[in-house]
Amino acid sequence: MRSTPVARLVAASATLALLAACTAEGPKPDPTPPAPCPPSGVTLRTGDVEAASGLRAMRVKLVNCGSQPYTANGYPTLTVLDADRKPLDIDVLQGTAQISTITGFDGPPQPVTLAPGTEASAVVVWRNTVTEATVPAATGTYLEMAPATGQPTQTLSPDGGVDLGTTGKIATSPWVATP
Repeated sequence: MRSTPVARLVAASATLALLAACTAEGPKPDPTPPAPCPPSGVTLRTGDVEAASGLRAMRVKLVNCGSQPYTANGYPTLTVLDADRKPLDIDVLQGTAQISTITGFDGPPQPVTLAPGTEASAVVVWRNTVTEATVPAATGTYLEMAPATGQPTQTLSPDGGVDLGTTGKIATSPWVATP
């Protein structure tokens, strides 16, 4: 039996309808609710670790999740922790220029006032350089950070960790307004 163009069109339409029904997504789950805002009214979030020729740079965002303006001024505090959450014995420097110049983050600290829902950024930099074969390379798993000295810390998990080699130092920029 020969099929007519109309019969082929009806068969093709029915096939497409069946395929669409088989591949249609079911009900979507509710999205994961955001983490609660800490009592400080701000939360810290890590960005990707950018790596090039041993230099590592990672942006950290300070987000005002509260309902009042928040002023960041100066440098975040920083402690690098190992996998057991014990501090590494390293130097934490204020100013990225001591490790590498990071355009837009090398100036002196300036107050940055954040309206609710806005953010500021700082950059954390280090080098994965091994200069002494007899010294074990240091690798951190977590960063314990606070927006400033004396403020509550938050524990962050940078993707890939913090591979310091034998340099024994890490640096942070001051907070700057995020455009």
